[in-house]
Amino acid sequence: MSTTETASNYNHLEQMSVQELLTNINKEDKTVPLAVEKAIPQLEKLVEATVAKLKGGGRLFYIGAGTSGRLGVVDASECPPTFGVPFDLVIGIMAGGDKAIRKAVEFAEDDDQQAIIDLDAYGVNEKDVVVGIAASGRTPYVIGGLQACNERGITTGCIVCNADSKVAAVAKFPVEVVTGPEFLTGSTRMKAGTAQKLALNMLTTSTMIQLGRVKGNKMVDMQLTNHKLVDRGVRMIMDELNISEEKAKELLELHGSVRSAITSAAEH
Repeated sequence: MSTTETASNYNHLEQMSVQELLTNINKEDKTVPLAVEKAIPQLEKLVEATVAKLKGGGRLFYIGAGTSGRLGVVDASECPPTFGVPFDLVIGIMAGGDKAIRKAVEFAEDDDQQAIIDLDAYGVNEKDVVVGIAASGRTPYVIGGLQACNERGITTGCIVCNADSKVAAVAKFPVEVVTGPEFLTGSTRMKAGTAQKLALNMLTTSTMIQLGRVKGNKMVDMQLTNHKLVDRGVRMIMDELNISEEKAKELLELHGSVRSAITSAAEH
């Protein structure tokens, strides 16, 4: 049996006080970053492979079902506003389609032929990277998708939360973050989901930094889609160029992006 499905270390949860519930959930959550730390060597290989493909004009795809699929969609959707990359550079694909983001689609994850059909809708090819996300490591939708990609010479990776899983066996660059039993037995939206979120943050953030989408420690290519982000952009320019808020606002309005404002000012 996979460790994500083994019995919780706690029992009689319904008899616990709210404080006991929260304390014990937190106690379990504290183990997650340590599990991620052990997977850093595997993550490093996946990041390096992803950077190489994206530098060559490729894209990063995520395929998954349930919580895992939703986390992939979230990570993909946050890359354009954070790093100013095109919306089709990182793509999250979910078993059951976009409607499954909000409402579970029965048995969608059990179809081992559908993932490659979904990927083909985007013209997936050997320039791309396809990462399967599956807490259990045994989701047929993900296994079938990765196998089909391997047959076509497409680079594959995965993020799973059990050791020696079928998904990891298929992926060329497997990342195994073994999180153990959940506080609520089998509820992989908890520790496993947290581990996947951390790993995805590390994957895309490291990749985008390697692709030159960050300057110093700042999101200089972020999209200025609300007042908060405009204010953040102004502060970045003030800090980088050591100028007044008024001057920074002028530069941002003139050039439309933090990077352009900083680069233009540096050239003059």
